[in-house]
Amino acid sequence: MTRAQFEERFFGIARWVVIAFLAAITLVPFYYMIMLSLKPIDALLVDPGSLWVSAKDFTLSTYRDVLKSTDDGGQGFLKLMLNSALVSIGTVVLTLAAAVPGAYAISRLKFFGGRQISALFLAVYLFPATLLAVPLFVMFAKMGLSGNLVGLAIVYVAQTVPVSIYMLKNYLVTIPASVEEAAALDGCSRLQTVRKVVLPLALPSLMATGLYVFMIAWNEFLFALLFLAADPGKWTVSLGLAQLANGIEVSKTVLMAGSVILTIPVVLLFFAAEKLLTEGLTSGADKG
Repeated sequence: MTRAQFEERFFGIARWVVIAFLAAITLVPFYYMIMLSLKPIDALLVDPGSLWVSAKDFTLSTYRDVLKSTDDGGQGFLKLMLNSALVSIGTVVLTLAAAVPGAYAISRLKFFGGRQISALFLAVYLFPATLLAVPLFVMFAKMGLSGNLVGLAIVYVAQTVPVSIYMLKNYLVTIPASVEEAAALDGCSRLQTVRKVVLPLALPSLMATGLYVFMIAWNEFLFALLFLAADPGKWTVSLGLAQLANGIEVSKTVLMAGSVILTIPVVLLFFAAEKLLTEGLTSGADKG
């Protein structure tokens, strides 16, 4: 066996070993969390290390308990998920509305300090959230926007716009300029070119950026706690999960059910958008 053949076989096997290892450390905890959420607490206490749920122990009562409103003795996660969905979707829409023009300007327009501004957007994102929490809370309290979902969404937009501009800019520079020149020759204005040509070609990047922003807004805890702690009726699902984790009277099976409910929407969105995330819509756009 030659050295090239040995290396090819070795790295071929090593690749699958690494993939299997990464899949195991990612999927096994999630699988165990689901199994725990489908057990009654007494079955968990009898055999906490079991990775399977028997037919006699299988129950969905934990999910009913989590989703029921607090008036009915549940944890009210259905209302919390609605609050999180409103904040997350609003954040995605506002962030993309601000990030698309900014990313296009940096990637296409020539102006003094363009490269430095692009790097500055990423540098702003690297500031720790704890440094911004108190000043933002004081400013929004004076504006009357603390304690409501609109103010929280605006805070998230301020956090996500810089990195969204950076992500979109890196994709927009790969779109051939000749495509826009062809649109200009056909009589399209700059705005029409962006709307009819650039945005359809940038759809994979828009989906990836939107999903990333949604995940940030859906899972964020610090600002949600700071802005909404005084009004449980406006809590997001991350605050509700933290309440479950700190509650002594709440069983761990119910906590696991809440964790599954927190995770599933992002997983479903990822699989729904997988085709657009992996498909290169710009292939063949610059022919001739």
